[in-house]
Amino acid sequence: MAGGATPGFYSEAIILLGGAVVAAPLFKRLGLGTVLGYLAAGVVIGPLLGLFADAEAVFQVAEFGVVLLLFVIGLELKPSRLWSMRRSIFGLGAAQVVLTGLVLCALAMVLTPFSLSASLVIGFGLALSSTAFALQILEERGEMSRRHGQKSFAILLFQDLAIVPLLAIIPLLAPGGTDAGNMNALNFALAIGAVAVLIAAGRYLLNPLFRIIGNTGAREAMIATALFVVLASAMLMQVAGLSMAMGAFIAGVMLAESSYRHELEADIEPFRGLLLGLFFMAIGMSLDLGVLLREWLVILIAVPLVMAIKAAIIYGLCRAFATPHDVSVRTALVLPQGGEFGFVMFSSAVAFGIFDGQTSSILIAIVTLSMALTPISVALGPLLYDDDKPEQMDEDFAGADRGADVLMVGFSRFGQVASQILLSGGSDVTIIDHSADRVRAAQRFGFRIYFGDGTRKDVLEAAGIKRAKIVAVCTQKKDVTDQIVALIQREYPEARLFVRAYDRAHTLELRAGNVEYELRETFESGLVFGARTLQALGVSEDAASEIRDDVRKRDEERLRIQAVEGIYAGGHMLHTEPVTPEPLTKPTREAKVIYTDQSDTPDREETTEPS
Repeated sequence: MAGGATPGFYSEAIILLGGAVVAAPLFKRLGLGTVLGYLAAGVVIGPLLGLFADAEAVFQVAEFGVVLLLFVIGLELKPSRLWSMRRSIFGLGAAQVVLTGLVLCALAMVLTPFSLSASLVIGFGLALSSTAFALQILEERGEMSRRHGQKSFAILLFQDLAIVPLLAIIPLLAPGGTDAGNMNALNFALAIGAVAVLIAAGRYLLNPLFRIIGNTGAREAMIATALFVVLASAMLMQVAGLSMAMGAFIAGVMLAESSYRHELEADIEPFRGLLLGLFFMAIGMSLDLGVLLREWLVILIAVPLVMAIKAAIIYGLCRAFATPHDVSVRTALVLPQGGEFGFVMFSSAVAFGIFDGQTSSILIAIVTLSMALTPISVALGPLLYDDDKPEQMDEDFAGADRGADVLMVGFSRFGQVASQILLSGGSDVTIIDHSADRVRAAQRFGFRIYFGDGTRKDVLEAAGIKRAKIVAVCTQKKDVTDQIVALIQREYPEARLFVRAYDRAHTLELRAGNVEYELRETFESGLVFGARTLQALGVSEDAASEIRDDVRKRDEERLRIQAVEGIYAGGHMLHTEPVTPEPLTKPTREAKVIYTDQSDTPDREETTEPS
């Protein structure tokens, strides 16, 4: 056949794509998530129907999906943001791996006849969670930026780092393996050197490379370059004994502040989604149904037991690290499964004779089924916490210190509309808001928005108030607005304040407080609404605009009167009954009286003055 491809290759590709096309939308519609759909498709294609013989080959190709996933996540994490997470990564993450590994090791020694060496491999192999599964579920639910999403990511990131020493220890645990680790120091140095090379390349080579390719205008060359960077980074880490995903993640972080970040993400996204789906299908295809049938009781007990222990330990550690109850529960329910790196550890343990292939198959089955049950454990979360409770986010103002033309406090409907005018006019806008849901939603659309309480001086300081040309206070509640205005006028007297007023009385208070500009939240929209309604009743557009402008002028005059005489003054400026149509402005010349009856014409011309 042309190109050397066999009909079997195409038929296998059609089977895999067909499984994805059917299973992913079906499970998504059922509310079970696409991950479980891909798993189910893999089980049907492989173990049940036997339509695909070489699941290992698919797994090797599909693993690149995890690599691309970590690269895209790295693009979203600037080095400063990663540094701010160091306590969660090296504190919470390290504690989770060590404590969970030791507890599961002890359990294996108590409940099974395995030796200490085998129990250590089992315990630490099951302590690792699935980066691909957990992150895909968080992305599907739009929870990557939430606090439990960040905690989960920190733990997973440390687990990816931990796989290096864990794999290095396995030869030492092998029978007669006292000399197997002589090269471990050299391997460790090689790993550190590879990371240093990748960081240096990312800092000094990647941006110039993308600039050169970008200047050619060849989009396919940009896509090829992006894939090349990801693959080269992954291969470098693999040669050094680290995980390929870690290499791709470091490359992504190095490009997080690049001007090409969004284009790279768009180029990689289609490959990431397709290959990640294939990865989950490969896991389903690798499931050994024979082992499930023979050892069903062991697996039936082990899967929920392992998941419960991992979830309990993660919850306890999160609470120990001062994490709120609901965030701790969410994190624990996202990470109770075994991980793909467990497959690597178990295979390595078989190669070194620590335990046999039958044990490895049982462990792989436990890991696979725990992955399949993860979407269900996440769905059960609301039973353990108050899902209606407003979620809090960590305050993180990375990048805000550079300042902006406008610092906007509050991003509800009023602020959202105002921001469109500012951004359309080319102004740089930094936004802070106290609603975690609003911040997450705005971040998805690319707004530079930060979670924080505008009534606190440290938050305003971190958000760059000293460098802002104007501070726009667009909060909804009058008392909150007054508190923010008072704080800014006291601590930053040179700041130019533009404030959203709650009502007429609030407007007068703000004017008395000498804010530079204020506007009632519904005033202008009410004017536009009324004018448009007049047009619908038959009034011309020009006349409706004049009427609107006249009402605006009258309102402003009334405010000036009320500022002196009180809130109930100026009532004569209001229209309380229909006004007889007449010119709203003085004519440029006097009007002549026109008589239709010649007998009534006076001896001299009369004129009339407009009232």
